[in-house]
Amino acid sequence: REPAQALGPPLGPLGPGSVPSASHRASGARRGGLQGSASEMSFLQDPSFFTMGMWSIGAGALGAAALALFLANTDVFLPKPQKATLEYLEDIDLKTLEKEPVTFKAKALWENNGAVIMAVRRPGCFLCREEAADLSSLKPKLDELGIPLYAVVKEHVKTEVKDFQPYFKGEIFLDEKKKFYGPERRKMMFMGFVRLGVWYNFFRARSGGFSGNLEGEGFILGGVFVVGPGKQGILLEHREKEFGDKVNLVSVLEAAKKIKPQTSASEKK
Repeated sequence: REPAQALGPPLGPLGPGSVPSASHRASGARRGGLQGSASEMSFLQDPSFFTMGMWSIGAGALGAAALALFLANTDVFLPKPQKATLEYLEDIDLKTLEKEPVTFKAKALWENNGAVIMAVRRPGCFLCREEAADLSSLKPKLDELGIPLYAVVKEHVKTEVKDFQPYFKGEIFLDEKKKFYGPERRKMMFMGFVRLGVWYNFFRARSGGFSGNLEGEGFILGGVFVVGPGKQGILLEHREKEFGDKVNLVSVLEAAKKIKPQTSASEKK
Protein backbone atom coordinates (compact mmCIF):
# COMPACT_ATOMS: atom_id res chain seq x y z
CA ARG A 1 0.00 0.00 0.00
CA GLU A 2 1.18 3.56 -0.75
CA PRO A 3 1.72 5.85 2.21
CA ALA A 4 -1.00 8.42 2.85
CA GLN A 5 -0.41 11.71 1.11
CA ALA A 6 -0.06 14.75 3.37
CA LEU A 7 -3.13 16.93 3.34
CA GLY A 8 -1.23 20.21 3.68
CA PRO A 9 2.16 21.76 4.01
CA PRO A 10 4.36 20.32 6.71
CA LEU A 11 3.77 21.71 10.12
CA GLY A 12 6.63 23.16 12.03
CA PRO A 13 7.33 25.87 14.52
CA LEU A 14 8.86 28.17 11.93
CA GLY A 15 8.14 26.38 8.72
CA PRO A 16 7.22 28.23 5.58
CA GLY A 17 3.58 27.55 5.95
CA SER A 18 3.39 27.50 9.70
CA VAL A 19 1.01 29.79 11.59
CA PRO A 20 2.74 31.67 14.47
CA SER A 21 1.42 30.71 17.79
CA ALA A 22 -0.01 33.23 20.26
CA SER A 23 3.19 33.15 22.30
CA HIS A 24 5.29 33.96 19.23
CA ARG A 25 3.00 36.81 18.32
CA ALA A 26 3.19 38.19 21.86
CA SER A 27 6.97 37.99 21.97
CA GLY A 28 7.16 39.75 18.60
CA ALA A 29 4.88 42.48 19.86
CA ARG A 30 7.04 42.87 22.96
CA ARG A 31 10.18 43.16 20.86
CA GLY A 32 8.50 45.75 18.65
CA GLY A 33 7.25 47.63 21.72
CA LEU A 34 10.67 47.66 23.31
CA GLN A 35 12.23 48.92 20.12
CA GLY A 36 9.57 51.68 19.91
CA SER A 37 10.02 52.59 23.57
CA ALA A 38 13.78 52.71 23.16
CA SER A 39 13.45 55.06 20.21
CA GLU A 40 10.90 57.22 22.08
CA MET A 41 13.07 57.41 25.23
CA SER A 42 16.24 58.13 23.36
CA PHE A 43 15.51 61.88 23.36
CA LEU A 44 15.68 61.87 27.17
CA GLN A 45 19.33 60.97 26.90
CA ASP A 46 19.95 64.10 24.83
CA PRO A 47 21.60 66.74 27.12
CA SER A 48 20.13 69.55 25.02
CA PHE A 49 16.63 68.43 26.04
CA PHE A 50 17.38 68.98 29.75
CA THR A 51 19.22 72.21 29.02
CA MET A 52 16.25 73.60 27.14
CA GLY A 53 13.90 72.47 29.91
CA MET A 54 15.96 74.11 32.63
CA TRP A 55 16.18 77.35 30.63
CA SER A 56 12.40 77.34 30.22
CA ILE A 57 11.80 76.78 33.93
CA GLY A 58 14.38 79.42 34.87
CA ALA A 59 12.93 81.97 32.45
CA GLY A 60 9.43 81.34 33.80
CA ALA A 61 10.58 81.72 37.41
CA LEU A 62 12.45 84.94 36.62
CA GLY A 63 9.44 86.32 34.79
CA ALA A 64 7.13 85.53 37.71
CA ALA A 65 9.57 87.07 40.19
CA ALA A 66 9.93 90.20 38.06
CA LEU A 67 6.16 90.57 37.83
CA ALA A 68 5.75 90.08 41.59
CA LEU A 69 8.47 92.65 42.28
CA PHE A 70 6.84 95.13 39.91
CA LEU A 71 3.39 94.73 41.47
CA ALA A 72 4.83 94.96 44.98
CA ASN A 73 6.28 98.36 44.09
CA THR A 74 2.99 99.77 42.85
CA ASP A 75 0.01 100.82 44.94
CA VAL A 76 -2.18 98.02 43.56
CA PHE A 77 -2.00 95.84 46.66
CA LEU A 78 -1.60 98.59 49.24
CA PRO A 79 -4.48 98.84 51.73
CA LYS A 80 -6.62 101.85 50.94
CA PRO A 81 -6.99 104.25 53.89
CA GLN A 82 -10.42 105.22 55.12
CA LYS A 83 -10.71 108.87 56.05
CA ALA A 84 -11.48 109.64 59.66
CA THR A 85 -14.25 112.03 60.62
CA LEU A 86 -13.96 114.63 63.36
CA GLU A 87 -16.66 112.83 65.33
CA TYR A 88 -14.70 109.59 65.11
CA LEU A 89 -11.52 111.21 66.46
CA GLU A 90 -13.31 113.14 69.18
CA ASP A 91 -14.70 109.98 70.74
CA ILE A 92 -11.37 108.14 71.05
CA ASP A 93 -10.31 107.20 74.59
CA LEU A 94 -6.71 108.07 75.45
CA LYS A 95 -4.68 107.40 78.58
CA THR A 96 -1.83 109.24 80.18
CA LEU A 97 1.38 107.28 80.74
CA GLU A 98 1.67 108.00 84.44
CA LYS A 99 1.81 105.34 87.14
CA GLU A 100 -1.87 106.03 87.73
CA PRO A 101 -3.15 106.67 84.19
CA VAL A 102 -6.01 109.06 83.54
CA THR A 103 -8.46 108.32 80.73
CA PHE A 104 -9.90 111.17 78.67
CA LYS A 105 -11.48 111.85 75.30
CA ALA A 106 -9.12 112.77 72.47
CA LYS A 107 -11.01 115.96 71.63
CA ALA A 108 -9.48 117.50 74.76
CA LEU A 109 -6.19 117.67 72.84
CA TRP A 110 -7.45 120.16 70.25
CA GLU A 111 -10.77 121.62 71.34
CA ASN A 112 -9.29 125.00 72.34
CA ASN A 113 -6.17 125.59 70.23
CA GLY A 114 -6.10 122.77 67.71
CA ALA A 115 -3.23 120.28 67.61
CA VAL A 116 -0.72 118.38 65.52
CA ILE A 117 -0.88 114.68 66.41
CA MET A 118 1.41 111.87 65.33
CA ALA A 119 0.07 108.30 65.46
CA VAL A 120 3.32 106.42 66.00
CA ARG A 121 3.61 103.06 64.28
CA ARG A 122 6.26 101.81 66.73
CA PRO A 123 8.35 103.94 69.11
CA GLY A 124 11.40 101.70 68.71
CA CYS A 125 11.37 101.95 64.90
CA PHE A 126 14.20 104.14 63.61
CA LEU A 127 11.93 105.36 60.78
CA CYS A 128 9.33 106.54 63.31
CA ARG A 129 12.06 108.22 65.35
CA GLU A 130 13.19 110.03 62.22
CA GLU A 131 9.69 111.36 61.55
CA ALA A 132 9.28 112.31 65.20
CA ALA A 133 12.47 114.35 65.02
CA ASP A 134 11.26 116.02 61.82
CA LEU A 135 7.95 117.00 63.39
CA SER A 136 9.76 118.22 66.49
CA SER A 137 11.76 120.58 64.30
CA LEU A 138 8.47 122.46 63.77
CA LYS A 139 7.94 122.88 67.53
CA PRO A 140 9.28 126.48 67.71
CA LYS A 141 6.95 127.59 64.90
CA LEU A 142 4.02 125.69 66.37
CA ASP A 143 4.68 127.33 69.73
CA GLU A 144 4.53 130.73 68.05
CA LEU A 145 1.15 129.78 66.63
CA GLY A 146 0.02 128.46 70.02
CA ILE A 147 -0.53 124.96 68.64
CA PRO A 148 0.55 121.95 70.71
CA LEU A 149 2.34 118.88 69.36
CA TYR A 150 1.21 115.44 70.58
CA ALA A 151 1.80 111.79 69.82
CA VAL A 152 -0.18 108.63 70.48
CA VAL A 153 1.19 105.09 70.74
CA LYS A 154 -0.77 101.85 70.56
CA GLU A 155 1.15 100.02 73.29
CA HIS A 156 3.40 100.75 76.21
CA VAL A 157 6.25 98.23 76.03
CA LYS A 158 9.13 98.32 78.50
CA THR A 159 11.00 101.63 78.11
CA GLU A 160 10.06 102.18 74.46
CA VAL A 161 8.12 105.40 75.03
CA LYS A 162 10.81 106.76 77.35
CA ASP A 163 13.45 105.97 74.73
CA PHE A 164 11.29 107.63 72.07
CA GLN A 165 10.89 110.86 74.04
CA PRO A 166 14.29 112.36 73.06
CA TYR A 167 13.16 112.32 69.43
CA PHE A 168 9.71 113.80 70.07
CA LYS A 169 9.24 117.19 71.73
CA GLY A 170 5.64 116.80 72.81
CA GLU A 171 3.38 114.87 75.16
CA ILE A 172 2.67 111.23 74.39
CA PHE A 173 -0.52 109.32 75.19
CA LEU A 174 -1.70 105.73 74.93
CA ASP A 175 -4.37 104.68 72.43
CA GLU A 176 -5.02 101.12 73.63
CA LYS A 177 -7.86 100.50 71.17
CA LYS A 178 -5.74 101.73 68.25
CA LYS A 179 -8.47 104.08 67.08
CA PHE A 180 -6.08 106.68 65.71
CA TYR A 181 -4.84 103.95 63.36
CA GLY A 182 -8.34 103.52 61.92
CA PRO A 183 -11.21 103.75 61.23
CA GLU A 184 -9.95 100.76 59.25
CA ARG A 185 -6.54 99.60 60.38
CA ARG A 186 -4.06 99.05 57.60
CA LYS A 187 -1.12 96.70 57.82
CA MET A 188 2.03 96.31 55.81
CA MET A 189 3.56 92.89 56.28
CA PHE A 190 6.63 91.42 54.62
CA MET A 191 5.71 92.95 51.27
CA GLY A 192 7.23 96.12 52.66
CA PHE A 193 10.69 94.61 52.49
CA VAL A 194 10.58 94.25 48.70
CA ARG A 195 9.44 97.81 48.06
CA LEU A 196 12.18 100.06 46.72
CA GLY A 197 10.67 103.06 48.50
CA VAL A 198 11.00 101.32 51.86
CA TRP A 199 14.67 100.52 51.23
CA TYR A 200 15.26 104.12 50.24
CA ASN A 201 13.65 105.19 53.52
CA PHE A 202 15.86 102.74 55.41
CA PHE A 203 19.05 104.18 53.93
CA ARG A 204 17.84 107.74 54.42
CA ALA A 205 17.14 107.23 58.13
CA ARG A 206 20.34 105.25 58.70
CA SER A 207 22.44 107.89 56.99
CA GLY A 208 20.74 110.45 59.23
CA GLY A 209 22.10 108.65 62.28
CA PHE A 210 18.83 107.08 63.48
CA SER A 211 18.77 103.63 65.05
CA GLY A 212 16.15 101.52 66.74
CA ASN A 213 15.08 98.06 67.86
CA LEU A 214 12.45 95.40 67.14
CA GLU A 215 10.36 95.76 70.30
CA GLY A 216 6.59 95.97 69.91
CA GLU A 217 4.05 95.73 67.10
CA GLY A 218 5.14 97.53 63.94
CA PHE A 219 2.91 96.35 61.09
CA ILE A 220 -0.12 98.59 61.73
CA LEU A 221 0.57 101.78 59.81
CA GLY A 222 0.46 105.17 61.50
CA GLY A 223 -0.10 108.75 60.39
CA VAL A 224 -0.20 112.44 61.25
CA PHE A 225 -3.22 114.69 61.87
CA VAL A 226 -3.65 118.43 62.07
CA VAL A 227 -6.96 119.18 63.76
CA GLY A 228 -8.55 122.56 64.29
CA PRO A 229 -10.30 123.63 67.50
CA GLY A 230 -14.00 123.14 68.10
CA LYS A 231 -15.69 122.08 64.89
CA GLN A 232 -13.09 123.45 62.49
CA GLY A 233 -12.35 119.87 61.60
CA ILE A 234 -9.44 117.84 60.29
CA LEU A 235 -7.15 120.14 58.30
CA LEU A 236 -4.60 117.50 57.34
CA GLU A 237 -4.68 113.70 57.46
CA HIS A 238 -1.55 111.88 56.40
CA ARG A 239 -1.77 108.09 56.32
CA GLU A 240 1.50 106.18 56.15
CA LYS A 241 1.34 104.02 53.01
CA GLU A 242 4.60 102.13 53.61
CA PHE A 243 7.32 101.96 56.25
CA GLY A 244 9.00 105.35 56.51
CA ASP A 245 6.42 107.27 54.46
CA LYS A 246 6.83 110.59 56.27
CA VAL A 247 4.42 113.49 56.29
CA ASN A 248 5.37 116.60 54.33
CA LEU A 249 6.48 119.20 56.87
CA VAL A 250 5.48 122.11 54.64
CA SER A 251 1.95 120.69 54.46
CA VAL A 252 1.85 120.34 58.25
CA LEU A 253 2.88 123.96 58.75
CA GLU A 254 0.43 125.23 56.14
CA ALA A 255 -2.42 123.32 57.80
CA ALA A 256 -1.36 124.59 61.24
CA LYS A 257 -1.51 128.18 60.01
CA LYS A 258 -5.15 127.65 59.06
CA ILE A 259 -6.06 126.88 62.65
CA LYS A 260 -8.27 129.49 64.25
CA PRO A 261 -7.98 129.35 68.04
CA GLN A 262 -11.27 128.92 69.83
CA THR A 263 -12.45 132.05 71.61
CA SER A 264 -14.77 132.15 74.56
CA ALA A 265 -17.40 133.80 72.38
CA SER A 266 -17.28 131.01 69.83
CA GLU A 267 -17.42 128.41 72.57
CA LYS A 268 -20.77 129.76 73.71
CA LYS A 269 -22.29 129.49 70.22
